[in-house]
Amino acid sequence: MQDDALTAQAQAWLAEDPDPDTREELARLIDAGDHTEIAARFSGTLQFGTAGLRGELGAGPMRMNRSVVIRAAAGLAAYLKKHGTPHGDDTAGLVVIGYDARHKSRDFAEDTAAVMTGAGLRAAVLNRPLPTPVLAFAIRHLGAVAGVEVTASHNPPRDNGYKVYLGDGSQIVPPADAEIAAEIEAVASLTTVPRPTEGWETLDDTVLDAYLARTDAVLSKGSPRTARTVYTAMHGVGKDVLLAAFERAGFPEPVLVAEQADPDPEFPTVAFPNPEEPGAMDLAFAKARETDPDLVIANDPDADRCAAAVRDGADWRMLRGDEVGALLAAHLVRRGATGTFAESIVSSSLLGRIAGKAGLPYEETLTGFKWIARVEGLRYGYEEALGYCVDPDGVRDKDGITAALLLTELASGLKAEGRTLLDLLDDLAVEHGLHATDQLSVRVQDLGLIASAMRRLRDRPPTELAGLRVTEAEDLTRGTAALPPTDGLRYTLDGARVVVRPSGTEPKLKCYLEVVVPVATRTGLPEARAKATALLARIKQDLSEAAGI
Repeated sequence: MQDDALTAQAQAWLAEDPDPDTREELARLIDAGDHTEIAARFSGTLQFGTAGLRGELGAGPMRMNRSVVIRAAAGLAAYLKKHGTPHGDDTAGLVVIGYDARHKSRDFAEDTAAVMTGAGLRAAVLNRPLPTPVLAFAIRHLGAVAGVEVTASHNPPRDNGYKVYLGDGSQIVPPADAEIAAEIEAVASLTTVPRPTEGWETLDDTVLDAYLARTDAVLSKGSPRTARTVYTAMHGVGKDVLLAAFERAGFPEPVLVAEQADPDPEFPTVAFPNPEEPGAMDLAFAKARETDPDLVIANDPDADRCAAAVRDGADWRMLRGDEVGALLAAHLVRRGATGTFAESIVSSSLLGRIAGKAGLPYEETLTGFKWIARVEGLRYGYEEALGYCVDPDGVRDKDGITAALLLTELASGLKAEGRTLLDLLDDLAVEHGLHATDQLSVRVQDLGLIASAMRRLRDRPPTELAGLRVTEAEDLTRGTAALPPTDGLRYTLDGARVVVRPSGTEPKLKCYLEVVVPVATRTGLPEARAKATALLARIKQDLSEAAGI
């Protein structure tokens, strides 16, 4: 009986599906009587949350497809109309829509524009696949009431996603996410959603030109611009915009990793198109060994993240996100930046030390730029997953293009002094203590394993890790004086910190580790690093056992 009900549900979905590709896919499953796969597609709905939507492409409500996107767009339109325009007049609100180069991204963007137009709003679509930061910039630049970026960022090729911003240029946070989700749930049928075939605007390059002009504000006038770079776009949409920004700034033209330079939704040279994943930077390192640059830079596929690698001894190594975060902060302090420095709770506490020493305000937020971007008086924000907001007045989100510019300016200045980024990291360690970070990340097929690990840690919280006493154990579902509730655990130890949380965008349990080792002089750094490495390894092992993963 259950199989019959699912099949009937699938047939009803099929009757409305506007996409011939997913119609064919679903019809094949129904004809084959593949109840297991049909159940996987129709056992629920893809949940709309603070990351918008993200999931595997395919037919059915548990996959990313045009039917799901049309419903999401209709829910967003209803929310926007209910809340009115911020301009206090009768002008229909403008919704700006951007998209990356993944499978179906353009289709999803045009469906969104059609729904917004049919709802009586104005819609404008970026004219080609462009970095997410360009869309985030366009919202504020054009005075839009909302923006949508169709992207799955650095997820595998089979995925796509739908990221929603409101008129302040920041990603949605509660309660807006729940209110939009309720409007999506209220869409009974696609037949109730008007979708005209025209009526929206396709933007020209004026917005991109304005974004590039805004990058001038990121750099100091007259600063050195000599650092040579190798650059990989990781098969994404960053290349043309980054090259234009570097040319505008007067940096040497980056040497491209040709195999990964142009958009390709199959991401053929990497298992995961994320610079943090093992092997993703291998081609960039090979190009660096061949050309001997000062710096290697990588964007993720939608170019909102920025990774960097440096020569370390005889070879190249990736800098951790926390290392780049500290370097950019130190550079901004040296330039005399004012305003609040902010980071997520999973990022290194070194940023707080740097801000404190400079007499600058500092705040911690929950994970995600949707929170960091909302910090009052924000001047600089980052989180360890390679996200940096270096120009919040221009882009109130992470931006891998402007972060690359600022990092290359820093490398150029150090080069003029006969120094490197590693030398500056050593200076920071001596000044503030060696802050060493690592991550224990477990990818699962069964999401129940993540819930089980979190439950086990809540039921039997560790009292010590790596021989360090746990001085405070916080269940973040209860919130704190400074943070709203979230599904996470935070342990403070003597000289260390651990945060455990389920990923919001991938089937992963993520554990963020940090140890702080005092160091008096540069000669003490090797011993401090060895101690930190050993402590992190032991914390990983002990935490893994405590969580049962």
